[in-house]
Amino acid sequence: MPTPYRGLILDFGGVLTTRMRLNGQAFERSEGLAPGAYFAALGKHPDGVAIYAALEVGEATQEDWNRVIGGILGIDSTDLMRRALANLRPEPQIVAAAERARAAGIKVAMLSNSFGIEPYNPYEDKGLWTDFFDVVILSELEGVRKPSSLIYRRALDSLGLTGPECVFVDDHAENLPPAEALGIRTVHHTTDPTATAAALDALLLDTTPA
Repeated sequence: MPTPYRGLILDFGGVLTTRMRLNGQAFERSEGLAPGAYFAALGKHPDGVAIYAALEVGEATQEDWNRVIGGILGIDSTDLMRRALANLRPEPQIVAAAERARAAGIKVAMLSNSFGIEPYNPYEDKGLWTDFFDVVILSELEGVRKPSSLIYRRALDSLGLTGPECVFVDDHAENLPPAEALGIRTVHHTTDPTATAAALDALLLDTTPA
């Protein structure tokens, strides 16, 4: 029997790209920051947490984020998001798996909690933008972010598919249960792109039932 799946939904940072933590550590070194300072600004400082959440749902601009995070870190805020993501690279094995799926007739979507797209568009910069996908779902444009079930529903609607027809890959385990509740098959990407790519090939390209 052919695969039951007709859609592949992929997270951006840490799935379609190299690991976010490695990128952040490289950013800290390039800016002369203490180890862990950038992660603390994003995940522990109340102003940093608030501005990132607001950026993700379109309630703050990327330039707002640049200003707030630059202020917390005590560094130049000019074009900060571009500098912060400078060491992020497309993950070749996951990108290749997506290309194989699309070549086989699987619809491929990106579903990302947004980094903003103006003035710097990281998706376009990394070569992972609208030309690469059938559908792009960004939280800032939707006004809702993962793990809200609403954003998964919008991805399905945009693909014109049902949950059981799709596979979703994310590196954050907390983003998987809302997708599973909609019948979507999930894959938790950890640190091994080879294993994730192989899992996708087995699910999407194999001729045996999943």
